[in-house]
Amino acid sequence: MPRTTTEEMKKGIFTILFAIAIGLFACKRHELDPNISTVDNQAILNYISVHNITGMKRDTVGGDTSGIYYQVILPGVAGTHYAYSDSLDFIFTLRSFDGNYTALDSNSVNHFENYAGHIAATAYPYGLQLVVHDVLARGGALRVLIPSHLAYGVNGYGTGSTQQAANTRISGNQCLDYYIHAITNRATYDDNVIKTFFAAESITGYQRTADGLYYKVTATPTAGYVPITDNTNVTMTYTGSQLNGNIFDQYNTTDGTGTPFDVPDVVAGMREGLKSFGGTGGQLSLYIPSPLGYGKNAFGSLPANSVMHFEIAIISTNP
Repeated sequence: MPRTTTEEMKKGIFTILFAIAIGLFACKRHELDPNISTVDNQAILNYISVHNITGMKRDTVGGDTSGIYYQVILPGVAGTHYAYSDSLDFIFTLRSFDGNYTALDSNSVNHFENYAGHIAATAYPYGLQLVVHDVLARGGALRVLIPSHLAYGVNGYGTGSTQQAANTRISGNQCLDYYIHAITNRATYDDNVIKTFFAAESITGYQRTADGLYYKVTATPTAGYVPITDNTNVTMTYTGSQLNGNIFDQYNTTDGTGTPFDVPDVVAGMREGLKSFGGTGGQLSLYIPSPLGYGKNAFGSLPANSVMHFEIAIISTNP
């Protein structure tokens, strides 16, 4: 058997040592490279600092493993957290950390009503489902900072490219800033929405009925009009809009002929307004809370649980 030369032995030892060195370097590099949880946590801490956010806590349920930060805005009912099998109704606002995606219309579009365990299954972040289960109390409100790995990950969410205009897409690896408010009484919540809207827009002159309809008679009916009842057919022009100004329904003819409706066929809030304050030649402005409108049902472009604003001109009534 031929003997191994000294030179060959040196080459062999060098090869082994070189391989070991590469392995050690790779291990050391792996230890130094931050994982996505570490990167997300630093991004959240930077966001808190830059925006001067105070009162944030980490979600420590399950051993502080999620990386979610939250602040209690409204405590809600103590001891009434949501199980995944519980039905849940909440509104939300959303902003990505880079500021390129915002969804702030909490009264209409940004609304969830389903089981708490179905949040992630209906295109919302898994982190949102976790914090609802871990922290949110019934009737409570939270501000939540969700790390990207519990949001939409590397793929992001939405349509188009990240180079398009804002609000078309949440970019990949974006942490999210949420505000969520659990609704336990929709009528009370809608009443607060209307009052807040009036204050913000300096709207005055409306009166409230016992069940929450806000109304203003903008033109009185003609003399000798016949009161409207459930048996009346009303011909009118109207415009129906959301509080954000989006028109979801209208019938305004240039010749003023209007369109006929049997009173029982309109939503409860409009029915109440017509019967209580309407008549031929009259005009009404109504703000209708969702329980007196379409409630949990959407109507065309109008989302479920929406407050509605109607401007109505009554052309004629029969009988």
